[in-house]
Amino acid sequence: MSTLALYWILVALMVVGVIGSVLPAIPGIILIVVAVVIWGLIKGFEVVTIALTVAVIAMILDLGVDFLATYIGAKQGGASRWGQIGSMVGMFLGMLGLLPAVPFGGPFAPILGILLGAVMGAMIGEYAFCKDIKIALKAALGIIVGTFVGSALKGLLSLVALVVFLVTTWPYYG
Repeated sequence: MSTLALYWILVALMVVGVIGSVLPAIPGIILIVVAVVIWGLIKGFEVVTIALTVAVIAMILDLGVDFLATYIGAKQGGASRWGQIGSMVGMFLGMLGLLPAVPFGGPFAPILGILLGAVMGAMIGEYAFCKDIKIALKAALGIIVGTFVGSALKGLLSLVALVVFLVTTWPYYG
């Protein structure tokens, strides 16, 4: 296999990583880091120093963004700890396909299960705490908005890592 073909296979793997940063069922930025490391092993790490540094920083920020966006969204929506715990439990059950709301299979079932699970869990947890459906709905909406904002930021971080890789390694692909 030529190095040019391998280069584009690694770029394709990185594109899957960008998509995975936004969609919860697919590995995200770790795929980008792995692809950069593989290219570094082939062409030398002096070629990928900048790209690897950016990818690792993006990976660290990715972890923080995931937590903070959901937390801030929940707080802005007025969610109590019960709503936050319910959301996490619902996300987990939805990811495993254990919710009756996701009776169908397919590649999008885990994604839909995670989203529906988070909403249902937040609503159930918040309603159990405050006994007011309006407050429970507002808390669930805050968690959803926080999750989407976090996913968008994670996608942006991954895209930056991909672009930096392309810009810094393009002269060395051959």
